[in-house]
Amino acid sequence: MQRILKYVKDNKKIIITVVLIVVLIFALYFINKNSEKPVAATYTQEKSATEAKLTAILKNIEGVGDVDVMINERNDKITGVIIVCEGANSIMTRNNILNAVSTALDIDKNIIAIYSMN
Repeated sequence: MQRILKYVKDNKKIIITVVLIVVLIFALYFINKNSEKPVAATYTQEKSATEAKLTAILKNIEGVGDVDVMINERNDKITGVIIVCEGANSIMTRNNILNAVSTALDIDKNIIAIYSMN
């Protein structure tokens, strides 16, 4: 026991340094483990029911064609909607999409963005 205490006393700085490094490694591991979900991957895997319903509705509007929808929410309030579709080059189709999304989600038209699909 005396030998161990003498070793610890003689190598106190080294032991403290090693312990701090181990604690730092564990802390970094747990911090990174909690923040490893990439946003894009999460979105593509977890399309909301509202986004799916809106996509189905918009596909049935004449001229829309293929469509993708993203709804941004913060505190259970819709803060923005992005629509990407094949028919977005037509002013009539854009207007129909804008009216449909605004009505379906009960939101202002100024938070809806419509873009043309490649």
